[in-house]
Parts: sequence; C-alpha cells; structure tokens
Amino acid sequence: DVVYNHTAETNHLGPTLSFRGLDNAAYYRLPIGDRRHYINDTGTGNTVNVSHPFVTRLVLDSLRHWVESYGVDGFRFDLMTTLAREDQGFSPGSTFMTTLRQDPVMADVKLIAEPWDIGFGGYQLGSFPPGIAEWNDRFRDDVRRFWRRDAGSARAIAGRLLGSADVFERSSKPAWSSVNFVAAHDGFTAADIAAYAQKHNEANGEDNHDGHGENFSDNCGAEGPTDDPAILKRRARRVRNLIATALLSQGTPMLLAGDELGNTQGGNNNAYAQDNQTTWLDWGAADKSLIDFVSRLTKLRAENPILRQTRFLHGLGTPPDVSWYGTDGNIPDWNDPSLRALLVVIRTCTENPHLDPAAGAVLIAANAGTQSVRITMPKGSWQRALVTTRVYDPNFLPAESLAVFTGTPS
Repeated sequence: DVVYNHTAETNHLGPTLSFRGLDNAAYYRLPIGDRRHYINDTGTGNTVNVSHPFVTRLVLDSLRHWVESYGVDGFRFDLMTTLAREDQGFSPGSTFMTTLRQDPVMADVKLIAEPWDIGFGGYQLGSFPPGIAEWNDRFRDDVRRFWRRDAGSARAIAGRLLGSADVFERSSKPAWSSVNFVAAHDGFTAADIAAYAQKHNEANGEDNHDGHGENFSDNCGAEGPTDDPAILKRRARRVRNLIATALLSQGTPMLLAGDELGNTQGGNNNAYAQDNQTTWLDWGAADKSLIDFVSRLTKLRAENPILRQTRFLHGLGTPPDVSWYGTDGNIPDWNDPSLRALLVVIRTCTENPHLDPAAGAVLIAANAGTQSVRITMPKGSWQRALVTTRVYDPNFLPAESLAVFTGTPS
C-alpha cells in the first residue's frame, strides 16, 4: 500500500521537512498565481505534483526499488486519482500513468488503484487504463445492501456477481479489473457490518463526526456486543454471506486481514489513528469455524476457473454463459423491489479461449430474506459444495443464506 499523493508537510502552516525547502513549486500542486497555499485534493493539506518530471522519476525510482530489492510483486495506490491529475484535472493518459505502464520493471507487477480523491472530479471508478485493477466500492455497497435486505438491491447485486461490466467493460478492461471487497482498512470490518447500525468513533476524539455516516450495515437485533444466541447466529451467517459473495464473484477478491478471524473494531469505522486493541488482531479470539469456512471458500474458488473468468458474461451462446432464475425456476422479476432470493448458473464464457466449454458449471443460490424459501433447482446433476448455514435442506434455501453447487446443467 503506497501513498505518493501527499506528504507530512501538510498545508502552508505545516513544517518544512524536505520537498517544501527543495523546490516547493515543483513538488506540490499550487493554485495558479498563488505560491504560498496548496491545492488539497487529498484531505491532508497538500497534493504532490506527480506530473512534474522530477517527481515522476522519484516515484518510479521508489517503486522499482521495492520490486528489485525486496521482490514486492504488487502495489495498491492510495488516492490514485491524484497521481493521474495534471493541470486540466484527471487524465488516464497523464504523464505518470503513461510512464508507469511503459516501465519495463513494472510490466509484470500487479497495479491496483484506489480510484478516487476529494478533489473536483475525483471519483474515477472504471476510468483507469487497462492493466490497472480498481477498488470497486459499488461492489462493497451493493453487496452490503442486498444482505441488509434493502428494497431493489437484487438487480444491482446481479451485476456485481458478474464482475461489474457496467463499470469496467466500457473501458475495454477484463473482469479481473474489479477488486471486489466488502470491508477494507477504511470503514467497518466484516464482523462490525453485522453488529453495528451506526459508527462508534468516540475514541477518535472528534465527537463521532469523523468517518462515513452511511455504512449499509445492520446490527441484526442489538447494537454492539450481545449474548443473545439468536442474534449471534444471524451475525455469523451475515459475515459468511458477505465474505462468500466477494470470493464467489467474477473479478479479483480482496479480504481484509482479520475478517477471516471474526475481528472487530468495536464499531469504529475510521480507526487509522488507533494503534491499540481497536485495530490489533486478537488471534486468541479467532473464530476457528469461520477460518475453516473461509479456507474452504478460497479452495473452492481456486479449483473452479469458472469463478475466475477474464471476460464478462452476458447470457450469450448456446447454452448461455450465465442464466438467472427465481426460486420457482423462472426468470426473476428484476423490477420487484421485494426480490430477495436468486439463483445463477455460470458456465464458461463463450469468448474465453482458456476454458473448456464442457467444463461444467457453478450454481450460486442466495436468499437475503428472513424466511426460508422453497427452490426449484435448474435441471442437471448438482453436487453441493458449500453453504453458509449449519442446516441444509435440498428443497429449501434457508433464510439469510448462500449455497454453492458444482455440476452439469441439462
């Protein structure tokens, strides 16, 4: 995780530590005609002027050093929109972006963008050039909304499960460009998404005003810690459903360290300044059943290339590369705001030269509703691979659950 967008010299009232004293106008972006103040696209008081040739060279030298001296094989760029800014604003063909993509040392390195900053036109999800994956916050929000049972959320999650073609295909990017996550170091952990309806950042000293107010979270019946077994059971299912959705979707899954343990930050969704028990991983309190579930989930993904396709699926071909069903076996009513349960059969993409069309299929069934539903399975031979509940009936999809099957549709 590299942060090249700002420095600790902050704004015009900050300390002079390095770049300000060397060449303030070269290293920082300044307002036109104002050599004292700073453009603040980062929220930290200054913005590094990566479009300047000397600064571009500095950043590339740093990246090459990490690769050549330490064997680092990938980078996530904090506020990467800032790094692609020039005088006229964001440009995917900026000096830095072009130099980065042409550098021979960086050719085989994984590049991941946080595709936004706080400046004008800062939200640029889907706008980075091919070869650069992007954090997909729409995936995060739509998956949380679906499992929270928000009205009309089923249609959105269908697109997210298939790699967010609406975001990335227009830029001729492959499906792996979507970095699918439900939690990150900014925001709630997966466990807290299911335990807190509101943020609790009092310890940060800003009267709980910091951090995002809308987290699309749900406490499942009680705010924070509880001994109620029914609530704890619902929370455990919710966490499994969230993680499973991320790892079963087309694209590149990202798992927050500690989510596989059931880690909590006590409802703090802006814990960057908490170097204490709030952010430390408590290995002694690890949920071993959750670790086992995530282990089986990652194994399932690794063994099924159908879940890791590079091209987007649109229901084309004979048979189609993807087919959607309601619980009755018919096409879902996508305009029904109360739609809570879906089944999808994913086959080999008809345009994917790397997969055998006869490789079978994966069926994913999801029910975000609070009641079990009878399901009509698509015709074929199916073997259950994974479920997020302890009890399973082949004729019913339990409330708030997800199930995965492998097999051959007929």
